[in-house]
Amino acid sequence: MVAGLGSTGIAYAAPDNLGEIKLAVDSVWVVVAAMLVFMMQAGFALVEGGMVRSKNAVNVIMKNYLDACFGGLVFWAVGYGLMFGTNSTGWFGASHFFPEQMADWDWTFMFFQMMFAATATTIASGAMAERIHFVAYLAGACLVSGLIYPVFGSWAWGSAHGGDGWLKAMGFIDFAGSTVVHSIGGWVALAGIILLGPRMGRFDSQGRARHIPGHNLSLVALGGFMLWLAWFAFNAGSTVAAGGNIGKIALNTHLAACAGTVTYLVLSLIRGKAILLTGAINASLGGLVAITAGCASMSPVFAILTGLIAGIVVTHGPLLLERLGLDDVVDAVSVHGFCGAWGTIAAGLFFEGQLFNLNRVLVQCIGVFSGFIWGFGAALVVYFVLSKLLGGLRVSPQHEQRGLDYTEHAELAYPEFQDAAVFDPDQLNSRR
Repeated sequence: MVAGLGSTGIAYAAPDNLGEIKLAVDSVWVVVAAMLVFMMQAGFALVEGGMVRSKNAVNVIMKNYLDACFGGLVFWAVGYGLMFGTNSTGWFGASHFFPEQMADWDWTFMFFQMMFAATATTIASGAMAERIHFVAYLAGACLVSGLIYPVFGSWAWGSAHGGDGWLKAMGFIDFAGSTVVHSIGGWVALAGIILLGPRMGRFDSQGRARHIPGHNLSLVALGGFMLWLAWFAFNAGSTVAAGGNIGKIALNTHLAACAGTVTYLVLSLIRGKAILLTGAINASLGGLVAITAGCASMSPVFAILTGLIAGIVVTHGPLLLERLGLDDVVDAVSVHGFCGAWGTIAAGLFFEGQLFNLNRVLVQCIGVFSGFIWGFGAALVVYFVLSKLLGGLRVSPQHEQRGLDYTEHAELAYPEFQDAAVFDPDQLNSRR
């Protein structure tokens, strides 16, 4: 090492050999990628904020903001250890809780993985929007960041400090988290919407679905672009090294997203349906979710095929949920749960140089199934227990009618346009 002084006058050691230089370059790449992945929180906030009614815009954006705050602390304290601590059993890590002393690279890796935990956690917020208590949501988010996501992550990716997860040892492929991040988030969302029930007015007395439009599709589009941009870092950053394969990973990511949207457009024309902005954006997100598992191990042709099929999944998934009487405000279960499952299987089917290997596909199916059992089952237990401890997950009918911005936060997203007859200014001010 060569000693020197930084711009603040603090001494530092400059790298003086190839190994140290590579570590420095890799660290810069991973930290910058992590910062871009963090912008997914903003993308989700905009998509979800635009897809809800104006009376709930503050609430859903607050959930995206604060689940990253609470989740970051919980992941540092407990989640990282469960996911990447010493894993001698194959089931979960048992070291590196509340870490204080680690190698420089370990802090870099933790920072990157913390952003993934935030992504998995925030997926459920939009699905359960407009009717869940804010405190109940945050309590659930802490358990997703600190338990549900890290335990499955340990099975598939652990460990960084000795041992292997049982799925990883079987050869399970999920390069950047189609199942580890996205399907787990989608299955948590599914459990939440089942226990919460649909929004008032979402289905008529005969069980037929009614469309409840979002209040600002411009926000939805901006959020979609932001998520797409951040996804390049999400997938390419998962190399955790500044290697030569980054370009191909980013290209496959882009091609799958494009293909998903094209599929949605073609299906809409065939079915004689309107081509919706929200449908197109969700189709691109479905393609992004699906390619996340195999982006580093597929050729571009199969990345496109993965995205094309994801477009079919994300188009028909919401119709299935509607038939089951389930209300997913932003179609998170279809985009993240269903497309994540498809993408994980596709990573086994389309593995470059070893296409359609049945043993590999079987391992992928085991991973998808175990992810569903754990993510959905654990979330059902978590939300059921929280409902008992907190006196229910769902807000009262009166609060749901007034909107959660007013009842949960005493703030209005659009105070100039929201009716003073509904929102008492004196009562609003007294709560601030």
